[in-house]
Amino acid sequence: MFDLINEMWGFAFMQRAFVVTSVLSASVAPVGAFLVLRRLSLAGEAMAHAITPGVVIGFVTAGLSVMSLLIGGLIAGVGVAILTALLARKTILRSDASLASLYLIALASGIFILSAAGSAVPLKSFLFGSILGIDDASMLLVGGVATITLLTFSVLLRPLIVSTCDPVFFESQFKHPWIIDQGFMLLLVLNLLAAFKTLGTLMAVGLMILPATAARYWAATITGQLILGFIFALLSCWIGLTLSYLFPDTPSGPAIVLVAGGIFLISVIFAPHGFGRRLKKTSTKASLVDTQTSKQSTQETRTS
Repeated sequence: MFDLINEMWGFAFMQRAFVVTSVLSASVAPVGAFLVLRRLSLAGEAMAHAITPGVVIGFVTAGLSVMSLLIGGLIAGVGVAILTALLARKTILRSDASLASLYLIALASGIFILSAAGSAVPLKSFLFGSILGIDDASMLLVGGVATITLLTFSVLLRPLIVSTCDPVFFESQFKHPWIIDQGFMLLLVLNLLAAFKTLGTLMAVGLMILPATAARYWAATITGQLILGFIFALLSCWIGLTLSYLFPDTPSGPAIVLVAGGIFLISVIFAPHGFGRRLKKTSTKASLVDTQTSKQSTQETRTS
């Protein structure tokens, strides 16, 4: 085991991969936790598709430049988030229907622009991640986004908890409650963009949601879910990278998400708030029934 670790850490690209995914885990864990708590898990997937046209335009105009892709994706993501909120507030459509409509339009636009521009091979690799080929610019991007995310959560954590647990009270106490929602969506977009060169946008959603949903089965408090979500994300990244090293034909991004999926399935079966709780209740009820039956049998025997 120690020989394997020493061998992996002998390669600079593996060192970079472990460092970047560790930082990324700390960044996406709180975002994923509140996506689950606010019942916006599918919104994360929708935003991953919604930023596609901005990324494509950045790629077509400036190639695989981190800054161009960041700016393009950020404009597209923020634009879709603002339009979604506007349609939900000013029209009869709910926010989920508005987001679904806009992300489908954005996704189709991105594919159309990409097809008209020519080859999609470099962008495909970029969208699905190239964690073992991470460069300095991407590492700085991930570190910067993680810093912004954690600092912002230190300020927004209490309002986010209140708006999540009691949205009616939150709206009555804050003059502009939509600022918190839009700030959270901005953090979601930033973390999706930070994950481009590591897991890719689509795989990043898996790293956000799966550890958070697994933690939900184990912890009853928000603090516990945040901590466990980070631990599960970190384990997923480390184990996934190790598997991709042991089996060279295994892509790193899907390996990490599959490990996170394995942790989720284990949590569903064995966690206190998963099927384990139901099985425990069933066995407890069965034992109570058996005890009552035996008591009744004993009483009948004594009576006879």
